[in-house]
Amino acid sequence: MSVVNAAIFGVHLIFAALWAGTVLFMTYAVLPTALNGDSSPGPLSAITGKLRTVSRASATLLFLTGGHLAATRYTAESLTGTGRGHLVLTMIVLWFILAGLVEVGASKLSDGFDQQKVREPARNARPFLLGASLVSILLLLDAGAILGLY
Repeated sequence: MSVVNAAIFGVHLIFAALWAGTVLFMTYAVLPTALNGDSSPGPLSAITGKLRTVSRASATLLFLTGGHLAATRYTAESLTGTGRGHLVLTMIVLWFILAGLVEVGASKLSDGFDQQKVREPARNARPFLLGASLVSILLLLDAGAILGLY
């Protein structure tokens, strides 16, 4: 593996872990605080903004680095005809689902926080953030399976 490919792979892994970790932290630590009404809209809005920033930056960087990695490691036949290729395609689908769930969940939070509400937006966002957390875990398992096949 060249130094460039190693750096690209490193960036890919770092942002995948950052994205998954941010989503899991939001669901595990921040969302229950909002559901209990133990925080105010201002700080929660700032945290939600950080979630969106991490999600959008990670989605962009993962698209770019993953595209490079796929182009240098796979052919169309190996993506569609091998177990590892199927895992890569599954990962792409899961990344799109994760991005959508985070965007919807964060929008529901932001809209409510802008109206100075806390509990209701948290309840509205909860199913989307729980789904995003599940998808994050599935993505990490998928990545482990891909790496286990090398």
